[in-house]
Amino acid sequence: MQWWCAASSTAWTWAWQPYPGVWLFMLLIAAAYGALVRSARAAGRSVGRARNAAFASGWILLWIVLDWPVGALGAGYLASVHMVQFLVLALIAPPLLVLGLPAPRPVHDEGARRAGILLHLTHPVMAIALFTAVTVATHLPVVTDRLMPSQLGAFVIDTLWLAAGVLFWWPVLRPAHAWFSTPLRIGYLFALMVLMTAPGAMITFSELPLYATYELAPPIPGVTPLADQRLAGIAMRFGGSLACWIAISVLFFRWARDEERLLRRSGLSG
Repeated sequence: MQWWCAASSTAWTWAWQPYPGVWLFMLLIAAAYGALVRSARAAGRSVGRARNAAFASGWILLWIVLDWPVGALGAGYLASVHMVQFLVLALIAPPLLVLGLPAPRPVHDEGARRAGILLHLTHPVMAIALFTAVTVATHLPVVTDRLMPSQLGAFVIDTLWLAAGVLFWWPVLRPAHAWFSTPLRIGYLFALMVLMTAPGAMITFSELPLYATYELAPPIPGVTPLADQRLAGIAMRFGGSLACWIAISVLFFRWARDEERLLRRSGLSG
Protein backbone atom coordinates (compact mmCIF):
# COMPACT_ATOMS: atom_id res chain seq x y z
CA MET A 1 0.00 0.00 0.00
CA GLN A 2 1.21 3.52 -0.83
CA TRP A 3 1.04 6.09 1.96
CA TRP A 4 1.76 9.16 -0.19
CA CYS A 5 1.24 9.90 -3.90
CA ALA A 6 4.50 9.22 -5.75
CA ALA A 7 5.52 8.50 -9.35
CA SER A 8 4.55 5.04 -10.56
CA SER A 9 5.45 2.95 -13.61
CA THR A 10 1.99 1.42 -13.84
CA ALA A 11 -0.53 2.58 -16.43
CA TRP A 12 -3.03 5.11 -15.18
CA THR A 13 -6.51 3.88 -14.31
CA TRP A 14 -9.44 5.58 -12.63
CA ALA A 15 -9.57 2.85 -10.00
CA TRP A 16 -9.57 4.53 -6.58
CA GLN A 17 -6.46 4.15 -4.43
CA PRO A 18 -6.21 4.86 -0.70
CA TYR A 19 -3.42 7.09 0.59
CA PRO A 20 -3.56 6.84 4.41
CA GLY A 21 -0.52 9.10 4.78
CA VAL A 22 -2.46 11.94 3.19
CA TRP A 23 -5.42 11.31 5.50
CA LEU A 24 -3.18 11.31 8.58
CA PHE A 25 -1.45 14.52 7.42
CA MET A 26 -4.79 16.29 6.93
CA LEU A 27 -6.12 15.09 10.28
CA LEU A 28 -2.98 16.41 12.00
CA ILE A 29 -3.49 19.83 10.39
CA ALA A 30 -7.13 19.86 11.50
CA ALA A 31 -6.15 18.81 15.04
CA ALA A 32 -3.48 21.53 15.24
CA TYR A 33 -6.00 24.15 14.12
CA GLY A 34 -8.51 22.92 16.68
CA ALA A 35 -5.89 23.23 19.42
CA LEU A 36 -5.05 26.80 18.33
CA VAL A 37 -8.72 27.78 18.34
CA ARG A 38 -9.30 26.31 21.81
CA SER A 39 -6.19 28.06 23.13
CA ALA A 40 -7.29 31.38 21.66
CA ARG A 41 -10.78 31.10 23.13
CA ALA A 42 -9.37 30.16 26.52
CA ALA A 43 -7.30 33.35 26.36
CA GLY A 44 -10.39 35.41 25.57
CA ARG A 45 -9.70 35.86 21.84
CA SER A 46 -12.71 35.02 19.70
CA VAL A 47 -12.43 33.05 16.45
CA GLY A 48 -15.33 33.99 14.19
CA ARG A 49 -17.07 32.05 11.49
CA ALA A 50 -15.22 33.89 8.73
CA ARG A 51 -11.87 32.63 10.05
CA ASN A 52 -13.21 29.11 10.40
CA ALA A 53 -14.60 29.20 6.85
CA ALA A 54 -11.30 30.49 5.43
CA PHE A 55 -9.30 27.76 7.14
CA ALA A 56 -11.79 25.07 6.12
CA SER A 57 -11.61 26.22 2.49
CA GLY A 58 -7.83 26.04 2.45
CA TRP A 59 -7.87 22.68 4.21
CA ILE A 60 -10.30 21.19 1.69
CA LEU A 61 -8.21 22.46 -1.23
CA LEU A 62 -5.13 20.86 0.30
CA TRP A 63 -6.89 17.52 0.61
CA ILE A 64 -8.13 17.67 -2.99
CA VAL A 65 -4.67 18.21 -4.50
CA LEU A 66 -2.84 15.76 -2.22
CA ASP A 67 -5.22 12.81 -2.40
CA TRP A 68 -6.41 10.61 -5.27
CA PRO A 69 -6.87 11.35 -8.17
CA VAL A 70 -5.20 14.78 -8.36
CA GLY A 71 -2.29 13.80 -6.14
CA ALA A 72 -1.61 10.60 -8.04
CA LEU A 73 -1.86 12.26 -11.48
CA GLY A 74 0.46 15.09 -10.43
CA ALA A 75 2.98 12.82 -8.76
CA GLY A 76 3.93 10.79 -11.79
CA TYR A 77 1.75 11.23 -14.86
CA LEU A 78 1.11 14.87 -15.81
CA ALA A 79 3.43 17.81 -15.19
CA SER A 80 0.50 20.19 -15.69
CA VAL A 81 -1.40 18.60 -12.79
CA HIS A 82 1.80 18.71 -10.73
CA MET A 83 1.92 22.46 -11.39
CA VAL A 84 -1.70 22.83 -10.27
CA GLN A 85 -0.65 21.14 -7.05
CA PHE A 86 2.16 23.68 -6.66
CA LEU A 87 -0.19 26.61 -7.22
CA VAL A 88 -2.69 25.34 -4.66
CA LEU A 89 -0.13 24.22 -2.07
CA ALA A 90 2.02 27.36 -2.30
CA LEU A 91 -0.20 30.22 -3.48
CA ILE A 92 -3.90 29.46 -2.99
CA ALA A 93 -4.39 27.34 0.12
CA PRO A 94 -1.77 29.06 2.37
CA PRO A 95 -3.45 32.51 2.44
CA LEU A 96 -6.75 30.85 3.35
CA LEU A 97 -5.06 28.89 6.14
CA VAL A 98 -3.32 32.01 7.46
CA LEU A 99 -6.55 34.03 7.32
CA GLY A 100 -8.25 31.30 9.31
CA LEU A 101 -5.82 31.46 12.23
CA PRO A 102 -6.94 33.13 15.47
CA ALA A 103 -6.24 36.84 15.82
CA PRO A 104 -2.63 37.66 16.78
CA ARG A 105 -1.73 37.89 20.44
CA PRO A 106 -1.16 41.34 21.95
CA VAL A 107 2.42 42.58 21.62
CA HIS A 108 2.94 42.49 25.39
CA ASP A 109 1.78 38.88 25.59
CA GLU A 110 4.62 36.66 26.81
CA GLY A 111 3.72 33.99 24.22
CA ALA A 112 4.09 36.52 21.43
CA ARG A 113 7.58 37.40 22.64
CA ARG A 114 8.63 33.78 22.36
CA ALA A 115 7.70 33.67 18.68
CA GLY A 116 11.11 35.01 17.66
CA ILE A 117 11.89 32.29 15.12
CA LEU A 118 8.57 32.81 13.33
CA LEU A 119 9.16 36.56 13.36
CA HIS A 120 12.51 36.12 11.59
CA LEU A 121 11.22 33.56 9.09
CA THR A 122 8.25 35.77 8.18
CA HIS A 123 10.32 38.91 7.70
CA PRO A 124 9.35 40.00 4.17
CA VAL A 125 12.87 39.69 2.77
CA MET A 126 13.43 36.27 4.35
CA ALA A 127 9.97 35.00 3.39
CA ILE A 128 10.19 35.89 -0.29
CA ALA A 129 13.80 34.63 -0.48
CA LEU A 130 12.81 31.26 1.02
CA PHE A 131 9.77 30.99 -1.23
CA THR A 132 11.80 31.74 -4.34
CA ALA A 133 14.55 29.31 -3.35
CA VAL A 134 12.05 26.50 -2.71
CA THR A 135 10.18 27.22 -5.96
CA VAL A 136 13.31 27.22 -8.10
CA ALA A 137 14.95 24.23 -6.38
CA THR A 138 11.88 21.99 -6.50
CA HIS A 139 11.32 22.71 -10.20
CA LEU A 140 14.84 21.78 -11.24
CA PRO A 141 14.65 18.57 -13.28
CA VAL A 142 17.38 16.87 -11.24
CA VAL A 143 15.41 17.49 -8.01
CA THR A 144 12.02 16.54 -9.40
CA ASP A 145 13.28 13.36 -11.05
CA ARG A 146 15.21 12.34 -7.93
CA LEU A 147 12.42 12.91 -5.39
CA MET A 148 9.10 12.21 -7.11
CA PRO A 149 9.56 8.41 -7.52
CA SER A 150 9.90 8.09 -3.75
CA GLN A 151 6.96 8.51 -1.39
CA LEU A 152 9.23 10.32 1.08
CA GLY A 153 10.62 12.53 -1.69
CA ALA A 154 7.15 13.45 -2.97
CA PHE A 155 6.08 14.20 0.62
CA VAL A 156 9.12 16.48 1.06
CA ILE A 157 8.27 18.47 -2.07
CA ASP A 158 4.61 18.86 -1.11
CA THR A 159 5.37 19.96 2.45
CA LEU A 160 8.11 22.34 1.31
CA TRP A 161 5.64 24.03 -1.01
CA LEU A 162 3.06 24.36 1.75
CA ALA A 163 5.55 25.64 4.35
CA ALA A 164 7.10 28.13 1.91
CA GLY A 165 3.64 29.33 0.93
CA VAL A 166 2.61 29.94 4.55
CA LEU A 167 5.83 31.87 5.22
CA PHE A 168 5.38 33.92 2.04
CA TRP A 169 1.78 34.94 2.77
CA TRP A 170 2.31 35.56 6.47
CA PRO A 171 3.78 39.10 6.18
CA VAL A 172 1.04 40.05 3.70
CA LEU A 173 -1.85 38.92 5.89
CA ARG A 174 -0.40 39.20 9.41
CA PRO A 175 2.38 41.82 9.15
CA ALA A 176 4.44 41.98 12.33
CA HIS A 177 6.60 44.90 11.18
CA ALA A 178 5.10 48.40 11.38
CA TRP A 179 7.11 49.60 8.38
CA PHE A 180 5.62 46.93 6.08
CA SER A 181 2.77 49.13 4.89
CA THR A 182 0.11 48.24 2.34
CA PRO A 183 2.02 49.82 -0.60
CA LEU A 184 5.08 47.76 0.37
CA ARG A 185 2.97 44.61 0.58
CA ILE A 186 1.67 45.31 -2.91
CA GLY A 187 5.25 45.75 -4.11
CA TYR A 188 6.17 42.48 -2.37
CA LEU A 189 3.53 40.64 -4.40
CA PHE A 190 4.70 42.31 -7.61
CA ALA A 191 8.24 41.16 -6.82
CA LEU A 192 7.08 37.56 -6.60
CA MET A 193 5.44 37.77 -10.02
CA VAL A 194 8.75 38.98 -11.47
CA LEU A 195 10.76 36.27 -9.70
CA MET A 196 8.46 33.51 -10.95
CA THR A 197 8.89 34.59 -14.57
CA ALA A 198 12.21 32.77 -15.05
CA PRO A 199 11.20 29.24 -13.97
CA GLY A 200 7.86 29.59 -15.75
CA ALA A 201 9.56 30.66 -18.98
CA MET A 202 12.11 27.84 -18.72
CA ILE A 203 9.35 25.25 -18.49
CA THR A 204 7.15 26.86 -21.15
CA PHE A 205 9.70 27.50 -23.88
CA SER A 206 11.91 24.43 -23.59
CA GLU A 207 12.11 22.60 -26.92
CA LEU A 208 12.51 19.24 -25.18
CA PRO A 209 10.85 17.61 -22.18
CA LEU A 210 12.75 18.58 -19.04
CA TYR A 211 11.44 16.00 -16.60
CA ALA A 212 12.13 12.31 -17.11
CA THR A 213 9.43 11.58 -14.51
CA TYR A 214 6.73 12.86 -16.88
CA GLU A 215 8.44 12.16 -20.22
CA LEU A 216 8.79 8.44 -19.41
CA ALA A 217 5.54 8.10 -17.46
CA PRO A 218 2.86 5.73 -18.76
CA PRO A 219 1.11 7.88 -21.39
CA ILE A 220 -2.24 9.55 -20.86
CA PRO A 221 -4.22 9.32 -24.15
CA GLY A 222 -4.26 12.57 -26.11
CA VAL A 223 -1.47 14.26 -24.12
CA THR A 224 2.17 14.44 -25.24
CA PRO A 225 4.94 15.09 -22.68
CA LEU A 226 6.04 18.33 -24.36
CA ALA A 227 2.51 19.74 -24.63
CA ASP A 228 1.87 18.77 -21.03
CA GLN A 229 5.09 20.50 -19.93
CA ARG A 230 4.21 23.69 -21.81
CA LEU A 231 0.79 23.72 -20.21
CA ALA A 232 2.52 23.40 -16.84
CA GLY A 233 4.75 26.38 -17.62
CA ILE A 234 1.79 28.50 -18.70
CA ALA A 235 -0.08 27.54 -15.53
CA MET A 236 2.90 28.56 -13.41
CA ARG A 237 3.30 31.94 -15.08
CA PHE A 238 -0.34 32.97 -15.30
CA GLY A 239 -1.81 31.03 -12.38
CA GLY A 240 0.73 32.48 -9.98
CA SER A 241 0.22 35.97 -11.37
CA LEU A 242 -3.56 35.64 -11.03
CA ALA A 243 -3.27 34.69 -7.35
CA CYS A 244 -1.02 37.69 -6.72
CA TRP A 245 -3.25 40.06 -8.70
CA ILE A 246 -6.29 39.04 -6.68
CA ALA A 247 -4.41 39.71 -3.45
CA ILE A 248 -3.09 43.03 -4.80
CA SER A 249 -6.61 44.11 -5.76
CA VAL A 250 -7.99 43.30 -2.31
CA LEU A 251 -5.12 45.11 -0.58
CA PHE A 252 -5.45 48.17 -2.84
CA PHE A 253 -9.20 48.60 -2.38
CA ARG A 254 -8.95 48.13 1.38
CA TRP A 255 -6.12 50.65 1.51
CA ALA A 256 -8.11 53.15 -0.59
CA ARG A 257 -11.15 52.65 1.66
CA ASP A 258 -9.10 53.21 4.83
CA GLU A 259 -7.47 56.32 3.36
CA GLU A 260 -10.89 57.70 2.44
CA ARG A 261 -12.17 57.11 5.97
CA LEU A 262 -9.08 58.82 7.39
CA LEU A 263 -9.64 61.86 5.17
CA ARG A 264 -13.27 62.06 6.23
CA ARG A 265 -12.33 61.92 9.90
CA SER A 266 -9.68 64.59 9.36
CA GLY A 267 -12.26 66.79 7.63
CA LEU A 268 -14.75 66.34 10.46
CA SER A 269 -12.15 67.04 13.14
CA GLY A 270 -10.98 70.12 11.25
